[in-house]
Amino acid sequence: MHLYVHVPFCRRRCTYCDFAIAVRKRVPHGRFTAAIQAESEMRRAAGDWPRAPFDTVYLGGGTPSQLAPAAIADLLGTFTWVAGAEITLEANPEDVTEPAARAWVEAGVTRVSLGVQSFAPRVLAWMHRSHEPGAAQRAVTALREAGAAVSLDLIVALPEDLGHEVLDDVERALALEPEHLSVYGLTLEPHTPFGHWVEWDRATPASDDRYAADFLAVHDVLTDAGFEHYEVSNYARRAPGAVNRARHNSAYWSDAPYLGLGPSAHGYQDGTRRWNLREWTAYERAVARGEDPIAGREALTEEQRFLERVYLTLRTDAALAPTDEARCDARALLAAEGRGWLTGGPGRRRATPAGWLVLDELVPALTTSPGGG
Repeated sequence: MHLYVHVPFCRRRCTYCDFAIAVRKRVPHGRFTAAIQAESEMRRAAGDWPRAPFDTVYLGGGTPSQLAPAAIADLLGTFTWVAGAEITLEANPEDVTEPAARAWVEAGVTRVSLGVQSFAPRVLAWMHRSHEPGAAQRAVTALREAGAAVSLDLIVALPEDLGHEVLDDVERALALEPEHLSVYGLTLEPHTPFGHWVEWDRATPASDDRYAADFLAVHDVLTDAGFEHYEVSNYARRAPGAVNRARHNSAYWSDAPYLGLGPSAHGYQDGTRRWNLREWTAYERAVARGEDPIAGREALTEEQRFLERVYLTLRTDAALAPTDEARCDARALLAAEGRGWLTGGPGRRRATPAGWLVLDELVPALTTSPGGG
């Protein structure tokens, strides 16, 4: 079992962000912790999750590092986890200090996902990020001294008019020697500042060709530097005896059960997905009234589960399960191999980097006529 806790609070909304966040000058540390603890008791009483310890815990957001270290300790103290569990905290560079890093690790955090996004001052300003480039180096140093593993987030496929070379960011990230890198393509969401700028002809998103070029260039540089590209957006440093892949995120891609707590959080178990009220205020009020903060629930059909397994498996470097491959269209499988989108041959087929670029085209082609042809 895996646990995700959504911490919605942010200092400001970034240019591209469409996540469920709550911009606050003062974070309600105690109220948030109390709400999560109350929801967790509801989920236990409803039988939505066992009392067994978790294999991974992930505090995401939002900006979990906006919570006071004592609040993070109280929050994590609500749960139990197995020996050797992966406990991840998302953090912004400006929130990482030596005392905070030590407190996080003492509370149980083993891994910090650091929202660097870029090292270029102009790009950070355009993104409305709160940190300056040097903050990333200071944050990594503090986290290493505290004993936490480090993952860095970067964003690629930026608007052409920024004139930024993405490999500059990749090289600077490599210089910090992280155990893990997440590299995301900038997406255009309608109700974000970036979305409005595009609507008003004040910004132009990167073309598909630019995205593909960035994606493949980053793949080449990072794999040459000793990283395994194990999922569309994720790279883990190869190291003898070490598992640097994000174990929590890997659970999402393998049909594993996970519990989601907090505003907008999703959970999944036995083919049923549920999700909570999106806004912090509505979520807190519901929990305070003793009401389930659920916003929706979906029981997946076997066909939907098949489609999701194919899509999520092909997002990673794993091969399709033989039973799922047998349900795919045989001609489409051969055509995808011929175009360089799949590799491995019958019973071992997996996506290539070129295939990752066209997953939205590839998966429907494979699954339109299940059972082969």
